[in-house]
Amino acid sequence: MSQYKIALIGNPNVGKTSLFNKLTNLRQKVGNYPGVTVEKREGNIERNGNKFSITDLPGTYSIYPSSLDEEVVLKILGDPSNKLYPDLAVVIGEPSNLKRSILLYLQVRDLGVPAIFVINMKDEIESKGLSIDLKKLEVFLQTKIYLTNARTSEGLDELIEAFTKPANSYSPKFVVPNDYLAAVANIKEKFNLDSDYIAWQYLSQKTIPFLDDEQQVQLDKIKSELNIIPKRLQVKETLDRNKLLEEELHDIVSYNFKQKETFTDKIDKTLIHPVFGYVIFLGILLLIFQAVYAWSAPLMTMVEDLFGWIDETAISLIPAGPINDIITGAVIPGIEGVVVFVPQIAILFLFISIMEETGYMSRVVFLMDRWLKPFGLSGKSVVPLVSGAACAIPAVMSARNIENDKERLLTILVTPFMTCSARLPIYIVLISLVIPDETFLGLSYQAIALFIMYLLGVVGALGSAVILNLIIKSKHKSFLIMEMPTYKLPDWKNVILNVWEKTLGFLINAGKIIFAISIILWVLGTFGPGEQFNNAEEIVTANNPKMDEGDLENEIASYKLEHSYLGKLGTFIEPVVEPLGYDWKMGIGLISSFAAREVFVGTMSTVYSLGEVDVEDNQEKNTLLDRMKSEINRNTGEPTYNLASGVSLLLFYAFAMQCMSTIAIVKKETNSWKWTLIQTGFMTGLAYVVAFIAYQILK
Repeated sequence: MSQYKIALIGNPNVGKTSLFNKLTNLRQKVGNYPGVTVEKREGNIERNGNKFSITDLPGTYSIYPSSLDEEVVLKILGDPSNKLYPDLAVVIGEPSNLKRSILLYLQVRDLGVPAIFVINMKDEIESKGLSIDLKKLEVFLQTKIYLTNARTSEGLDELIEAFTKPANSYSPKFVVPNDYLAAVANIKEKFNLDSDYIAWQYLSQKTIPFLDDEQQVQLDKIKSELNIIPKRLQVKETLDRNKLLEEELHDIVSYNFKQKETFTDKIDKTLIHPVFGYVIFLGILLLIFQAVYAWSAPLMTMVEDLFGWIDETAISLIPAGPINDIITGAVIPGIEGVVVFVPQIAILFLFISIMEETGYMSRVVFLMDRWLKPFGLSGKSVVPLVSGAACAIPAVMSARNIENDKERLLTILVTPFMTCSARLPIYIVLISLVIPDETFLGLSYQAIALFIMYLLGVVGALGSAVILNLIIKSKHKSFLIMEMPTYKLPDWKNVILNVWEKTLGFLINAGKIIFAISIILWVLGTFGPGEQFNNAEEIVTANNPKMDEGDLENEIASYKLEHSYLGKLGTFIEPVVEPLGYDWKMGIGLISSFAAREVFVGTMSTVYSLGEVDVEDNQEKNTLLDRMKSEINRNTGEPTYNLASGVSLLLFYAFAMQCMSTIAIVKKETNSWKWTLIQTGFMTGLAYVVAFIAYQILK
């Protein structure tokens, strides 16, 4: 069986990924390219005794990268020793802007890569008013042209047959300008190159990704000696190629646009209107927020109920003892802590996929880019930021749609500042404790306080973005250059596949870290040193002989937590949190809520011997509030939860890293412990400083 490596290449919005999905029949694997957090899609198909390994390369407008994604294309196509270097490159264009796709094709062929040219969306040729002399175009491109329609699979069989045919011989179109002939000759000699165009790339690229450090230093030295400014060479090539295409394509490709407005034109009058466009987008964001936050609730409840049943079944089937304790107390809750996020992730990426498939996502980028660019963010950053108000985990994952590596990293680092739904139970309890239940001009002080907490999330995200934008450097400067695709009905196979891939990626990658930390926290809270922990039941029972069974059970749980390793850890960090107005019990709450923010309320209920409390149940919430109000801080002799300590705790939770699940997903998406730890340290440090200042001023 003969094997062939096929690479699909094309501009964004040409239907490349749809074509890839049809070719592979959704039998594909998704991962990252080695060393970078750029998504790689690969699929294998067999036809007529041949096996084809197809790689869907990131969308690019040229081989001059403006993002980490586009750099991958140069790294593969410019280096024949790369294991992904294709036997055949399939360059894909679409009727709206053939010239731009042809320019990319010529660059690929001039690199020496065997290639063919495909015009996808063939059904739009007539509707776009396009006239193509295919015979003349094939002569100019020196290849057969294939017409396809990825949505209907038209032309795919013929295209697959072409994978085994040798590419036509090709005479390079690029001519080195006279001013750079000597420099190109110098590079060819020093780096033992045969191709003028590859030597030109060495001069015109800022860096060559497949050179080692020593070779790059040598190249930089040569460019410095020759006064070569790479950007000028890129502009020179682009202008020369466009001039050539204007001359050659004049009689080959012509557009006879009809004067009447298209459906897309009519819709865009509203969707990208300077006023109504933002109103509609806000409405769509509210719908997404509602879906991620509220629509997922029944599904998440089903997951919790399912694992509750599994836990009860395990308790009844497994004999009492250490194995039962580990499985029912750690393993099952640990898995539940991963799976429970699946509904939110799936719903968020369902909306994102639909927006991308229909063409609306490009309008979102256009609308928001001008507002977010001053903060170092992208127009696409708005979706993660707003989604972060529901849950940071799917929000951080959605940042992978941002092509520029710096903008993607900035978005990931600042998104956890947004107030997620898991913080809401904490805010409800703390605001009820320290903010008077009174009104001003008809507005509740507590409602205003809750609004301020959400506003602080926005301020924290954008303010941090400004700071990080000055610190983080990027090899690629970002410009918003894009063509609005026409509106289309979504390809539901693509939508479902995208949702499946993102959800599965979370379960496999981030889930491992979440599960591991869940086990660690369970161990710390379940075991403890010394006689006080081991004999907790006897000690508490002896000290409370008349307490009823329910209260006694809660008291024992509270006593064991106090003397567990987690309790010891809370006592250990008390000197650190004391300047913020906290005692050791609040320290336990801070540590345990690292598993999930809403755990803080449950931990406080256990510490104060109240058992499990539902903050949506007014009676249970009031019981907890009364107990917390009566608590005295042993360090100050004052109520533990007063205005100063309450505001301090609110601010700490507003700015601190949200939870272990967020840390896990940031590590997965950045592929870097360095940035994950920097983010966690920065947010924790900021939270500590702000909480400290607030407490010292208000106490």
